[in-house]
Amino acid sequence: MFILNHHDSIAHQFLEGLRDINIQKDRLRFRTNLERLGQILAYEISKALSYEEHTIATPLAKTNSKKLKSQPVLISILRAAMPFYNGFLNYFDEADSGFIGAYRKENEGEELSIEFNYLAAPLLAGKEVIIIDPMLATGKSLITTIDHLLQHGNPKKIHIAAAIAAPEGIDYIKENLKTPYQLWIGALDEKLNDKAYIVPGLGDAGDLSFGPKL
Repeated sequence: MFILNHHDSIAHQFLEGLRDINIQKDRLRFRTNLERLGQILAYEISKALSYEEHTIATPLAKTNSKKLKSQPVLISILRAAMPFYNGFLNYFDEADSGFIGAYRKENEGEELSIEFNYLAAPLLAGKEVIIIDPMLATGKSLITTIDHLLQHGNPKKIHIAAAIAAPEGIDYIKENLKTPYQLWIGALDEKLNDKAYIVPGLGDAGDLSFGPKL
């Protein structure tokens, strides 16, 4: 598991901008910081992918270079992931993309459930797949997402990218995900509260990006 804020970098500033209640009131700045974290994590994930050598021509001579053997597939969890996903798309700009509608349904006095209502994805068989969701809380929506994605083929490997995660979500994934995977986290926070929100977290990433929903 890679945890970005365990390494000193400018990412600390972007994470702070996402969390600070005074800064996060600026929706444009919030979306921009989320996109920047996506770009940084995309770069880190790119180091774990496979490359091959090829030759290119400059204005003066031919030279050797390297390129990805194959593009990953980007999967975005709607709607909160869209700014985060844009950061990945800026780096993997030739990648195929898929979109998932999966969200948690909170019923008073009942156990948290996951609603799934949309899937548009390419074939995934043998591919490196990057699942992009800014908040990894319980992990249940992520496992539900992967169960539906497997209808499109078995990936070679799944890369799970989250801006902020809770230990409970990490443990749930470890217990329930059998497909080869790797976790890429911006910050691993303390815990979930009694409403399954990440503490200290940042609030609702979708609402902060796009406004409150009914």
